[in-house]
Amino acid sequence: MKKRTVLALLLVMALMTACSSGSEYHIKVTKDVYFEAGKTSTIEIKVTEDRKAVEGLTIKALLSMKNMAHGTSEVKFTDKGNGIYSGEADLSMSGKYEAVFIVEKNGKKTEKIIEIEVKKAEGVAKINGEWITKEEINFYKLINQLQLEMNRETARKNYSGEKLKEELAYLDSQKTNIEDQNQLLTQIIRLRSMAVLAEEKGHTATNEEVEEAIKKVRGQYSQFESASNMIKEYGEEKFWATEREHYKMIVLSQKIQKDLIDKIKKENPSYGEQEIYYQAQKQYEELLISQVNTLEIEIL
Repeated sequence: MKKRTVLALLLVMALMTACSSGSEYHIKVTKDVYFEAGKTSTIEIKVTEDRKAVEGLTIKALLSMKNMAHGTSEVKFTDKGNGIYSGEADLSMSGKYEAVFIVEKNGKKTEKIIEIEVKKAEGVAKINGEWITKEEINFYKLINQLQLEMNRETARKNYSGEKLKEELAYLDSQKTNIEDQNQLLTQIIRLRSMAVLAEEKGHTATNEEVEEAIKKVRGQYSQFESASNMIKEYGEEKFWATEREHYKMIVLSQKIQKDLIDKIKKENPSYGEQEIYYQAQKQYEELLISQVNTLEIEIL
């Protein structure tokens, strides 16, 4: 009898081992999760099994704040390939959340619970961990608006009648584009990327070079009453302090452009000026794409 009992116990243990021998899904949050009022928070995860990426899963999660009664947020995830899944969460605030993941494949469901820390967003995007702030976005918007107003003022001086109406209508049509946040982000990413590349190549922007550039732009703005008024409204001291940082990056990017021009002139002595600048611009855009691909860019 005792022998039969031992055999029975061994059989049960064997069955239990067989049921639990399958590998479990491992879920890892791949990027920081940020909270910004009025926006959903992107949650990106990677799912692996035996250290291999798992695709074709149906995943949803229930998120609730730890130690706080703020209700539950349900998130449905989309398969992005290579084990990466992404979902949008409607959260109430930053802090620590408990996430109950329900993973389904071929009718079989698995439940995993992990903790997710949601951080307060300090801006609208990050480049290599450095924030692009809303204030920076607003400054670039102002720069674009300044140029638009100067163009309007120039049009009023140079045209009249139907030609003036056409010119002003065209400028009005550009307003939406120059104030679009995605367009502004693109401007910032382009400039920052090339400034970083210039520094990687050993270039610097001296105070003298930056001040010389600022002197020129001051002279340009001072010729237009509309631009001067807008700068005063923004705050002159604040404007020119930010403009110096802006022009530091412009000076650095211009050094990349000069390197390309000098290289093309040396390699193609028969090229005319127009062809040199065309090729330099083409190579600059290729460099820009390559440089952007080396940077870690997160857009919230």
